[in-house]
Amino acid sequence: MALILSIDTATTTGSVSLARDGKTLQTLVNEQQQDHAAAIVLYVQQIFREQGVTADDLDAIAVSAGPGSYTGLRVGVATAKGLCYAWNKPLLAVSTLQMMAQGALDAVKDTAAWYCPMLDARRQEVFTAIYDASLQPVMEPQALVLEPNSFDAWLAQKKIYFFGNGSPKWATMLPSIDNAEFIPYEMSAVDMAPLAEQLFHQKSFADLAYFSPFYLKGFYFPQKH
Repeated sequence: MALILSIDTATTTGSVSLARDGKTLQTLVNEQQQDHAAAIVLYVQQIFREQGVTADDLDAIAVSAGPGSYTGLRVGVATAKGLCYAWNKPLLAVSTLQMMAQGALDAVKDTAAWYCPMLDARRQEVFTAIYDASLQPVMEPQALVLEPNSFDAWLAQKKIYFFGNGSPKWATMLPSIDNAEFIPYEMSAVDMAPLAEQLFHQKSFADLAYFSPFYLKGFYFPQKH
């Protein structure tokens, strides 16, 4: 049995969730990205209070580890690492894209299809991957500049569900919708629970001293002229 606190601030929507044995007990969501740093710790306190647990009861802390917003990921990972240090708990690093695939799979329940999460990376670029129903990567996570034929080879093989805040711009480029289906998806730390539980039992813990988010590409600093 494992009691795991999960933190996600990879996008504009941030959330904190508490799960026991992979089953969610409570989740709190913040829609204002600029407030993530302040809201996350307050949400942890609120969940502990309302669930009647303390830090001593926790077995681990999981964090959505990227890709995603550069600033958002730094907030989430720094918060999770700080709590792990303070409470002497192991850190579980969960891929944001795999977390999204878990959520879509739970919603659709189509085990014959593939799942393609997309996070907006500005302009025509997305952070994306393709996962099968066992949540193993068919296409590895990457920063991809979208073109009309970007997924032709994959769509020729199997039905793919596309979702996430980067998927609308892909939908406008797609010349044919054969084997492609677009579904709604809302980011939530709830979707980390099964993955975090699995990592915990595998004892797949991140190194607190050296772990950093999976950015997939460097941060862009605009040049001043």
